[in-house]
Amino acid sequence: MNFVTLEHVGKQYSERVLLEDVNLLINDGDRIGLIGPNGSGKTTLLRLIAGLEGVDEGQITVWGNVRIQFLPQDPELDPALTVLETVFQSDAPLMRVLRDYQVAAERLQQDPTSAANQAAFAEATAVMDQHNGWAAEAEAKTILTQLGITQFAAKIGTLSGGQHKRVALAHALIDPADLLILDEPTNHIDAEAIAWLEEYLKNRPGALLMVTHDRYFLDRVVNRIVDLDRRQLVSYEGNYGRYLELSTARHEQLAAAEQKRQALLRRELEWLHRSPMARSTKQKARKQRVEEMQVLRHDRREAQVAISLASRRLGKRVLEARHLSKSFGDLTLFQNLDFDLAPGDRIGILGPNGAGKSTLLNILAGKIPPDSGTVNWGETVELGYYDQLSAGLVDGRRVFDTIADAAPLIKNAEGYRIDAAQMLEWFLFTRPEQQTYVGSLSGGERRRLYLLLTLVRQPNVLFLDEPTNDLDIHTLAVLEQFLDHFQGCLVVVSHDRYFLDRNVDFLVSFEDGVLGTRYPTPYETYRRLVNEERGTGNEERGTRNAERQSPVSSLQSPAARPRKLTWKERQEMTAVEAQIAALESKIPELETAVNAAGGDYTRLQSLADELAAARAALETAETRWLELSEIEQ
Repeated sequence: MNFVTLEHVGKQYSERVLLEDVNLLINDGDRIGLIGPNGSGKTTLLRLIAGLEGVDEGQITVWGNVRIQFLPQDPELDPALTVLETVFQSDAPLMRVLRDYQVAAERLQQDPTSAANQAAFAEATAVMDQHNGWAAEAEAKTILTQLGITQFAAKIGTLSGGQHKRVALAHALIDPADLLILDEPTNHIDAEAIAWLEEYLKNRPGALLMVTHDRYFLDRVVNRIVDLDRRQLVSYEGNYGRYLELSTARHEQLAAAEQKRQALLRRELEWLHRSPMARSTKQKARKQRVEEMQVLRHDRREAQVAISLASRRLGKRVLEARHLSKSFGDLTLFQNLDFDLAPGDRIGILGPNGAGKSTLLNILAGKIPPDSGTVNWGETVELGYYDQLSAGLVDGRRVFDTIADAAPLIKNAEGYRIDAAQMLEWFLFTRPEQQTYVGSLSGGERRRLYLLLTLVRQPNVLFLDEPTNDLDIHTLAVLEQFLDHFQGCLVVVSHDRYFLDRNVDFLVSFEDGVLGTRYPTPYETYRRLVNEERGTGNEERGTRNAERQSPVSSLQSPAARPRKLTWKERQEMTAVEAQIAALESKIPELETAVNAAGGDYTRLQSLADELAAARAALETAETRWLELSEIEQ
């Protein structure tokens, strides 16, 4: 069934054309990942489909009673509402039932002796029974908890920006819709929540259209990739891995066609030069074809971001931080924390939002002081810090001056001196664009400029704080190529599992003010080892806290909420299902690696051990799933 049809859609702002002759069909069951360079118009396309903006050309048809739900990158929420009130803000009938019940429950809590409040609560409870609202309410709280929001009665105005995004994401998931549109849904949620969201979206009915930089997410969730390439859409069936294969083949074909076109054009031009006075109709048509060929391009693929910088020597002593403590008012982030870096260390730091990861980097970088403790850097260290705030960019300065003042000339990896204008062209800023002001750049363009500003100083120690937020996939791929040749130390704070697996050697968890043990990548290995060490104690405590924080749990009738699995068991079942999916994906990869190991017996033994452990873990997980599913029946 077709949900939405785009026909010959065009859109531009001032002189900038973003979309031109765009065509797209969105059908029931489609899970589409929209990719493209920063500033190419991805968010604009989402807003057009969501009906928040109008097209300049063509038309967008939403068929029948198809309902669309849109999650923007920066959602605007009412600060006076509670979390649950925000989640249930919708015109959908079931959401109105839930919202009315929440209001009645809150009024009864405020004045339990009021006969009017008691009557209203009784009526709201009966409507909840009639519409099976208890299951929907339980699902809403489960989704919020999975996204790290457990203070259901908290006012939106008291939450952080990241929490705003997660509440808005929960609302988008809960509110019934045929087409769910998500703009960067993995920003501001941790790796565990991202893994849960993958499974949720894979099993969600209807259609999905999203923009995300998370390549594991694209690989595991979507069944179609749509590339916004030079103002038009190119569709590829399959997930992200399949897209890479098909896109490469497509551009190879286009490049071959371009070579043929160039050869034919040379022959035609030679003929024109030999026959400058030709006047016959056939000859005129031939001239016209030459003119058309000079304009036509079979593959004018836009230039890609490039990084080619010389490295700076790093000595044996890099960083020793001892007994660090930091508090903000009554909130203590960490106490007596130690952190070391040795030459060649490449470390990824994971942890929940608000744990203090960025604060730790700021202290190590000297941006803010610790309450106590010492930070000692080696004498040869040149630190490059790519923070979340793009510190150092000034809206009133020109793009060119931003780079020229930091590094008017720089030596590239081949030993040549490169000026600021050339460096900016590497990062897709044309000469005219270099004269624009930083304040006029899009969010993605600002981050691209800030990345260049960080790297042109030629650091030998690099801090990257959430580098995948707001950078497009093409820029991330080139950054990863740069990091392949980077000889210094790397510390990355990120929830992007692909980026971490690709670029660091060890992962460490930062929770409850403690920087834990370093575990080897990939992320799935880290997750397995951590789960084995922690067991279920933390999960039980988190469940009890979430239940205590429910604002209306004491008012709900037990008879109205029949239960088969406990809260903890439901949470465990979700985690086990995700573990099984991950292991079923990992085991064939390990089997392939074992077969390809050949005579490298050391690697063969290591892979064989990992394969055996994965198979054992899968068997254990499947057994536990069967036990839980029997309870559910």
